[in-house]
Amino acid sequence: MANRWVGLTIDCVDVQRVADFWSALLDRPRGESLPGWVVLGQRGDPQPRLLFQPVTEPKRGKVRLHLDVAVDDIDQGIAQVIALGGRFTGDRYAYEAGVVAVMADPEEHEFCLVQYS
Repeated sequence: MANRWVGLTIDCVDVQRVADFWSALLDRPRGESLPGWVVLGQRGDPQPRLLFQPVTEPKRGKVRLHLDVAVDDIDQGIAQVIALGGRFTGDRYAYEAGVVAVMADPEEHEFCLVQYS
């Protein structure tokens, strides 16, 4: 049996706002969605879909799973995230493989921007 990763679901209080942020950041169009949900991408896309699920409680604590988003320029990437309504956490790391900046979306879901060397 062949298993493959097809999507990631993100819990959100404001589904539209968070989905709009990720759609703009990743240039991913909306796909077919269930009422109240937003899906970015389509089944069969080369990248897994992102699904935004409505919940009533806000995020608490650090997420245990996060996305890494490759960028060509880390500083421009940080500026784009901020312009879209996200924020830079202040954590930035330089590794042999590249630079990583820890970011957060409008509902504080952490993710990393990565500029590979």
